[in-house]
Amino acid sequence: MIKFFSLLFLCFTLLSSNDKSFENIFKEFNVNGTLVVTTLKSDELYVYNSKRADKRFCSASTFKIPHTLIALNENLITTKDDIIEWDGVKRGYELWNKDQTLQSAISVSCVWCYKQFAQKISKEKYIDYLLKFNYGNKTVGEDKSSFWLNGDLKISAYEQIDFLKKLYNENLPVSKNNISIVKYIITVDANDKYELKAKSGWDGAIGWYIGYVKTNNKVYFFSLNADIKKEELNLRKEIVYKALKSKKIL
Repeated sequence: MIKFFSLLFLCFTLLSSNDKSFENIFKEFNVNGTLVVTTLKSDELYVYNSKRADKRFCSASTFKIPHTLIALNENLITTKDDIIEWDGVKRGYELWNKDQTLQSAISVSCVWCYKQFAQKISKEKYIDYLLKFNYGNKTVGEDKSSFWLNGDLKISAYEQIDFLKKLYNENLPVSKNNISIVKYIITVDANDKYELKAKSGWDGAIGWYIGYVKTNNKVYFFSLNADIKKEELNLRKEIVYKALKSKKIL
């Protein structure tokens, strides 16, 4: 998997495989996981648990970033404000039980919205996009309605960074307008010092928090995955924010 990265990135990884400040943060929260933080050119790289960072896990809802690009590119939806009609089925999470937009679907991580898209996208098209995006293990499996949730599609923390860099650079085989829509809807924090874009994920065992933060003079990409229980979901974001603050990025 590391072969997808430049020699420079690999060299930095080997030199920075267990950042001490990140290690202390994981110990403070008593969480087992990994975190990678790096710049666009990898001239700065901070890694905790590099061995795990190279291991693939279920993509879970982090796949909503490329999935949204696919849905837009297939014209299943055209703007961030288009209505995704609720099917009327009551689900366990109340915020899902209403019509959605791309903006709301991302923010509440609405599973049924993306399963609705999956009904209209063939397995062959999914595979083609995964290959073109060079995304994780590029596997759809037998059930295309939930391959990003059931463990068929897997990706490593390093590979998440690689994909996010392509998103930032608009180096993906979709229109720049669609990339701009996705960048807009994953914005979770913005002020006069930085703009932070992120997406969480959780498959019931592994929690993700990935994204990038654009400061006044640099862009930093981050990718966390960790063994997370339901009552610990808030720790995904907390660990990342504390880590970014420890490097004076935030």
